[in-house]
Amino acid sequence: MIEKSKVKSIVEEWLEGKEYFLVDVEVSADDRIVVEIDHADGVWIEDCCELSRYIEEHLSRDEEDYELEVGSAGIGQPFKVEQQYINCIGKQVEVLAGDGQKYKGELLGVEGRQFTVKTQEKQRVEGKKRPVMVDVERTFSMDDVKYCKYVIEFK
Repeated sequence: MIEKSKVKSIVEEWLEGKEYFLVDVEVSADDRIVVEIDHADGVWIEDCCELSRYIEEHLSRDEEDYELEVGSAGIGQPFKVEQQYINCIGKQVEVLAGDGQKYKGELLGVEGRQFTVKTQEKQRVEGKKRPVMVDVERTFSMDDVKYCKYVIEFK
């Protein structure tokens, strides 16, 4: 079986000096390798092909046959690495908190493993008969949420 760490080091070598970053590497028991990369401005198919060729040059099919898939982290998929959060600052995200509560709002910032989202929520305000919508800033830990993902909006 091909070692995940070996594939990861090959990918990181290719990424050196580029604005791309590694999102995930998966290697299944039957040597199906899936590599996900991302970039602040999106991923180009030409770069996926270049990375795929680079990996193939550094792995030997004579030693062990494998299936290789190189692609981008899917838009609208949950974030896996901190850089994905950073790239979405100022954009709309959906968060499923550890307690099962869903929040939707603007990703304001990332500090370490924490991120802050500005949501709009109904709250009772003194002097008002009905609840009103107010901005609420919520801070989450990347380790404690079930997911956070970019919200695709059609306007």
